[in-house]
Amino acid sequence: MPSAQDNGSLTLRFYNTLTRTKEDFVPIDPQAVRMYVCGPTVYDYAHIGNARPVIVFDLVFRLLRYRYGAGAVTYVRNFTDVDDKINARAARDFPDLPLNEAIRRVTTTTEAQYRKDTQALGVLAPTVEPRATEHIAEMRELIGRLIARGFAYVAEDHVLFSVAAMQAAAERSLGRPPHYGALARRSLDDMLAGARVDVAPYKRDAMDFVLWKPSGEHEPGWESPAGIAGRGRPGWHIECSAMSWRHLIERFAGRLHCDDPAGGQTFDIHAGGIDLVFPHHENEIAQTCCALDTARMANYWLHNGLLQVEGEKMSKSLGNFITIHDLLETEVFGGRAWPGAVLRLAMLRTHYRQPIDWTVKGLEESAATLAAWARATEGVEAAEHPPAALLEALADDLNTHSAITVLHGLESAGGLSELKAGVELLGLNLAEVPRPGRVINVSLVSVAKASLSASGEIVPGPVTRALQEIASLRSLSAMKEEVLSEPVRIVVSARIAARAAKNWAEADRLRNELSGQGITLIDNKDGTTGWRLT
Repeated sequence: MPSAQDNGSLTLRFYNTLTRTKEDFVPIDPQAVRMYVCGPTVYDYAHIGNARPVIVFDLVFRLLRYRYGAGAVTYVRNFTDVDDKINARAARDFPDLPLNEAIRRVTTTTEAQYRKDTQALGVLAPTVEPRATEHIAEMRELIGRLIARGFAYVAEDHVLFSVAAMQAAAERSLGRPPHYGALARRSLDDMLAGARVDVAPYKRDAMDFVLWKPSGEHEPGWESPAGIAGRGRPGWHIECSAMSWRHLIERFAGRLHCDDPAGGQTFDIHAGGIDLVFPHHENEIAQTCCALDTARMANYWLHNGLLQVEGEKMSKSLGNFITIHDLLETEVFGGRAWPGAVLRLAMLRTHYRQPIDWTVKGLEESAATLAAWARATEGVEAAEHPPAALLEALADDLNTHSAITVLHGLESAGGLSELKAGVELLGLNLAEVPRPGRVINVSLVSVAKASLSASGEIVPGPVTRALQEIASLRSLSAMKEEVLSEPVRIVVSARIAARAAKNWAEADRLRNELSGQGITLIDNKDGTTGWRLT
């Protein structure tokens, strides 16, 4: 990894949700760049939508490390391990265990699976991966400050944040704290209309949200903040405020190499999915700014777009709910398991702020691209620096589509050492890609019948033309597998039909014809036939 001094001229620009503009990234302290990303609630396998922020902000982490130096960047991604969904899963899966022990079983197992699945996606380990339950003291501290400053109140053993108190303070202090709703850019009435608000008689206002709630006898709980009797547990939003405060503010107190105008109470980047803008990130800002008496929690807010599957919203009711584990380990999507590098490239082909449609076609195209890059760069030493055009694309609000176009151009032009360096910066592990090519399954029932005449004989015309097309295409040195897909499919379908008709001589002839063009057939146990270039 080149040193930060090598890359000082690279200006990064990010779209800041807070300001709704693309801005030059200027860290508070270039020697201590700090980023927080909301992590998973560990009660089940992470779905493919959860993989998007993992991959996107891993790339931001890599780019920051390249620009400022690996030791200058701190990346925090948390685990939420106290939540009512976790409690329900623990009670369901381990009914014979005490609840707290059952919860620990669920969270430990799920966290380990999450790490394994995300590592397969080529992500670097964050600098810190805090657990919510290890930061109860920090949560109690922030809640105590909010109560003392009049931004929170106690009602029936709950502690609630007062949105009205924050608004009044914002009016008095002209932005310190900011107005509630500044991130979402929505009025209180709009937020209330669009939110699933808990109705409770002890709330002063419908928009007020829970910081701390009481725990029953059989629920996980800790000593409540000062002045509140009994055991309790935190609300969701205060957890991230506490963990980001501990690891990106408190740990850097007195260590910053600059005069921070925010008094050391602000960090650089907070990121997550666009669905977290309201209420989660809005409430984080409210709690943190009011507790720490600051105008901003983070200077830059980055959000990735949502994901759908084959044109539809992903949901269990539609039967298209797909986990990262499913894609890596089973054949639930496209009839095969996919290497992590394929999933990563498929995710990066779409700009991170745009919605993404997760399709089998997209995975097949990504697999073909990686196979071509793997062949082209085999035995090639990576250049010291990635290509300048790729860096410029990534520096422009993480324009991965343009970055990938640059890599395609390098492949065609023979710039293979720069291609390899660029692939490495994107975090794509070409060693995972099957060599020498890809395998595309052709179903026994798909188009095999079209290759038979009424009498059951092979129809020679389409097959002959397909073989001639393959021979012509294979004479092109820069040929890609996807160009061959259709003519190969015709020949493979004819061979399937020949085998079904027990015409073994014709089946062997077709296999040999393809072999002569450097195409190997693979007969799978499930009745499909695949192919790859040799």
